[in-house]
Amino acid sequence: MKNLLLPIFALLSVAVVVTYGALSPEVYWKSVLPNTPIPKAVTHILHPDWVEEKSTAVNVGKGGVNVQTGRRGGGGTKVNVGGGKGKGVSVNTGHKGKPVYVNVSPFVYKYAATETQLHDDTKVALFFKENDLHYGKKLDLHFTPSSNQATFLPRQVADSIPFSSNKVNDVFAKFSIKPESEEANIVKNTLNECEDTSIKGEEKYCATSLESMVDFSTSKLGKNVAVLSTEVDQETGLQQYTIAPGVKKVSGDNAVVCHKQSYPYAVFYCHKTETTRTYSVPLEGANGIRVKAVAVCHTDTSQWNPKHLAFEVLKVKPGTVPVCHFLPEDHVVWVQK
Repeated sequence: MKNLLLPIFALLSVAVVVTYGALSPEVYWKSVLPNTPIPKAVTHILHPDWVEEKSTAVNVGKGGVNVQTGRRGGGGTKVNVGGGKGKGVSVNTGHKGKPVYVNVSPFVYKYAATETQLHDDTKVALFFKENDLHYGKKLDLHFTPSSNQATFLPRQVADSIPFSSNKVNDVFAKFSIKPESEEANIVKNTLNECEDTSIKGEEKYCATSLESMVDFSTSKLGKNVAVLSTEVDQETGLQQYTIAPGVKKVSGDNAVVCHKQSYPYAVFYCHKTETTRTYSVPLEGANGIRVKAVAVCHTDTSQWNPKHLAFEVLKVKPGTVPVCHFLPEDHVVWVQK
């Protein structure tokens, strides 16, 4: 199976009309959250030249979504996400150092682990225990560049495009996707994950624009929030990282975590729980690379699928211990200040 993070959509130019004077996604953020810096994961997939253009050409394709308004350099910005074949940073605790390959999102907790996720080495772990978050702990991590460069569309553009499994053929037609292709399966998988029911105690929402992500997250947490993402000095291959001094809890139990999905344009699977702790975790690689990592720990996993990847690799049962994961570079977590 092809790497799901490779560019997957054939180039298509879509003409859209943007209302004159409409706020760009970045300006909308600043108008709602003037005291909250935009995290790196978001600025990487924004375009500053969306504002006050009567007609905008949107190219949806191999570089993500490129919005051009007559100026050069409007191409997609590279977004880094950890890897292997799936969505997320691969955390390896076994000696072989093989990444987890994911064909369903490991961040949708009602799903069981797949054979693809476990076929290489049962000791490979995307997840780890909360008591591992201490100075001196060593973990084999693989932070890799991502080809998932899909960028945000302005809300009025995103809202004009069908986002429903009932209208999936319209989506295929809009983006010139062959219905029997792997690209089509990826689109259908994302739509199904977004439309599936949530687990008990979780509120979920798929944001198809930055504006809708802002609205959902602030409706759950208020506007006195911080938004965090993992930042890597430079990309590197698999290596051992040591947790440096300065691990810090940055939130209470309320958080909204938003995971970037595979789709022609930026879509984030956001879920809010009241049993999530967020940590800032400084990491130092064996080769000197430093990472400002964000770790999310789920303190109540009792409603997760008993065969979820976390339980398979950690050898624990649902509801017994907090389960944590590092955020990939293009995912974000919203927390109350």
